Amino acid sequence: MYGIVIAFKNYKFRLGVFGSPWIGFENFRTMFRGVDFFNVFRNTLIISFYKLIFTFPAPIILALLLNEVRNRAYKKTIQTISYLPHFLSWVILAGVFMQLLSPSQGPINYIIKSLGGKAIYFLGDPKWFRTTLVATSVWKGIGWGSIIYIASISSINPELYEAAYIDGANRFVQTIKITLPSIVPVITIMFILSTGSLINDDFDQIFNLYNPAVYDVADVISTYTYRMGLVQMQYSFSTAVGLFKNIISFLLIMITNYITSRFSEYGIW
Repeated sequence: MYGIVIAFKNYKFRLGVFGSPWIGFENFRTMFRGVDFFNVFRNTLIISFYKLIFTFPAPIILALLLNEVRNRAYKKTIQTISYLPHFLSWVILAGVFMQLLSPSQGPINYIIKSLGGKAIYFLGDPKWFRTTLVATSVWKGIGWGSIIYIASISSINPELYEAAYIDGANRFVQTIKITLPSIVPVITIMFILSTGSLINDDFDQIFNLYNPAVYDVADVISTYTYRMGLVQMQYSFSTAVGLFKNIISFLLIMITNYITSRFSEYGIW
């Protein structure tokens, strides 16, 4: 919170935070007048929206599928394998994906070419970059994100399933009628928290995967802030951009929580 002050100052390193002159909202005016800002803001919203659409339901689906696995050893093996990507940093994963998706030597493109297709520049073609971002994000987070849903499913009373079985309900019907309704409160809370991160793009992922060829579709607020703050040393301006992003995130959480609380009995407060 202390660092937020410099968003309203013309920060000079030799004067320090309190010695630097106040300039009010000038950094914010500069941000909205900038040509690049609206492009990175649009990219942030598009990429975050795609991630919300595909990465949010993925852990729920995995948890529901794992709940149907009866072989305990097989289930634990799948869980362990799905958790592993979470513990790998994007620095490591970026190197792995660059090799896997290489248009000349990558095994993915080798399969595509073997089937008669043309090599795809997944990380260098603007048409494919966002798809690659979302796919890799799903792969990295699906296992770890499913933990809370698996824990929620394990707390469901088994007698409900037994009663449904006696009534003739198969496993699919039990999932729709018992499992999903039982974890709706958890899904609602996780969705509210996810909307708060709608504008909080994953800096580590994008910074390690993007390149100048895809800047038009990949440059987001966090990478823009990094360039302006640390590369060009415009600390006050980059702080203003970061503060703007946090305010939008807070408002998104408030609005989503209000809507879910208004139309259902679930919410954060």
